[in-house]
Formats: sequence, structure tokens, C-alpha cells
Amino acid sequence: MSSDLDSPRTTTQRLLVRQVRWVAPDVVELRLTRATGGALPAWEPGAHVELSLPSGLRRAYSLCGEVTDAEAWTVAVHRVPEGRGGSREVHETALVGRELEVRGPVNRFPLVPAAGYLLLAGGIGVTPLLPMVRELTARGLPWRLVLGARDRSRLVYAEELVELGGDRVLLVPQDEAGLPDLAAELAAAPAAHAVYACGPQPMLDAVTALCRTADSSRALHLERFTAADDTVSGKLSVPEGEFEVVLSRSGLRLTVPADRSVLDVVREKLPDVPFSCEEGYCGSCETAVVAGLPDHRDSVIEPSERTAATTMMICVSRCDSPVLELDL
Repeated sequence: MSSDLDSPRTTTQRLLVRQVRWVAPDVVELRLTRATGGALPAWEPGAHVELSLPSGLRRAYSLCGEVTDAEAWTVAVHRVPEGRGGSREVHETALVGRELEVRGPVNRFPLVPAAGYLLLAGGIGVTPLLPMVRELTARGLPWRLVLGARDRSRLVYAEELVELGGDRVLLVPQDEAGLPDLAAELAAAPAAHAVYACGPQPMLDAVTALCRTADSSRALHLERFTAADDTVSGKLSVPEGEFEVVLSRSGLRLTVPADRSVLDVVREKLPDVPFSCEEGYCGSCETAVVAGLPDHRDSVIEPSERTAATTMMICVSRCDSPVLELDL
């Protein structure tokens, strides 16, 4: 797995919230620019940025604007009342005219070469897929997108998607048509077509199970907005032994107790260490491992890549050796 630790992900800049607009019930779109104008770092479909909100919360959001718009980044935020507070703050704070600290962009969900593409989205999960649709359309490559939501009003960016793809876009409002028939969509897609999916965890679990059952060789790419049920959930509640963490660049040696994360302990000494989800799915806290045996518990590094991985997500992963040395 390649690391983004030395990429523009670690570049932090202050950007102005130039515009906020509603794009669906409970979804607002933010347009971010430099206060004095000028080009922002280039990005590709699938990329995200991390916003530091006025309260200090840090949250990662997919870029959903035009990759050709060099002077603005666009993100869309769905209000989740029962969430951890980031989306509520975006919706309830007057952000227009304020500057936010923004880190990125970084891309853990890039378009890979394929004969064609099946794009599956649930609700706000369409945001990283929208730039992909624009890109694939511009390239003249085969694609199909299925977008589901609770009702028609919540089919975010549906009008633009249909304009781009016509009958290649299937809109599935749940109150009218039920849930998308993922099995039928996967069965109809040629085996050489890559599958990209982003949406609620049950949807991603279903897509994963269907791909494993139908064709283990199919290229499946997932973008998660929550932790996978079979990785982090439940595992951290199991009693853990403590271990030592050595921060090679800082010259610090720290003890990680059984009931605390590496991130918690490290941030006491290095408060500027990047983080966001604290559940192992966003990748913001990815850190290079110098020595030791990480116990990977995230949703970012694929299980097949964990043995060879040279990085770890310090918000949830732990250690299978007495000492873990990190490049911090």
C-alpha cells in the first residue's frame, strides 16, 4: 500500500468559505477558495480534504466539484443528528466569510484503469463518485451509476448525473422503489468492469459479500464514511496489554495503556498530529512504522496488504510487539 505521508495531504492552508448552498434536504455544499484568489493544488476524482472546524473538530469530506476548477474546492456535508458533531457544526454555524484550516487533498479512492465501471452510491456517498462520472464521460469510457436514497428529494446531484449519463444513471428512491437490486447490477456488469461503492455500511457490506460470492477476481473499491463492522467494532472493547511507542523524530518514548489509543497518547505530546474519524476509516492519522509489529484494526488497509504495510492508523490500531517505533 502506498503512503500519502509525504503528499499534499500534509499541506495545511487557510481557505475562505466563499459560498454555502443547499443541494438536498440536510445536505449543504461548501465552496472553498483562497481569500485573495489563486490556484489550489490539483486533485483527481476520489480525493478528499480535511477541514478543521471552528470548534476544533477535524472532519474529512470528499471533493465533489470540477477538477478543472483550479481556484475552488467543493465539498458537500450531510447533517447527521446522531453523529459525532462535525456535520451538525457545519450546518449550524455561519461559515460564509470565515477561513478554515484545510489539509490535503489526498486520494485513497482513485480511479484505476479498467474496461468499464459500475458506480454504486447511497445518499451522500455519491460525492466522490460525481467527479468520477465527469471524468469517465470526458474520456468516453463505459460506466453505469446506481444512486439510492430514502426519497427522491435526497438523491443528491441527481439532475447533473442524469444530464451527464442519461439512462446510464439509475435513481432509486427507497419510498417508491425499495432498495437498489445490487445483485442484479453486479450480475449485469461485465467481469472486467471495476466496481466503486460509497454509502451506508450495510450497502457496502452487501456489495462486498456479493462480489466475493459471484466473482472473487472482480475489482472492488470502497469508500467508507463509518468504520467497518468486522474491523474495529467490538475489538477495542477487549482488554489489551500496554506497550511502548517510540517517536523517532521527536526522541520521545511513551506508554500506551490498555484503555487508550496510540493517537490519544501521542497527541498529548504532539497535538498537531493529523486525525479525523478516530474510528479507522478515513486514513487521516496514517503514520509510517519504523519498527515493531502493528496490529491493524482499520478499514483503510486491505487485509491482504496488512503484512507488508509500512504504515498504520494510530487512532485504532495497536501493537503485537512490546515496542512500536513511529516516524513522528
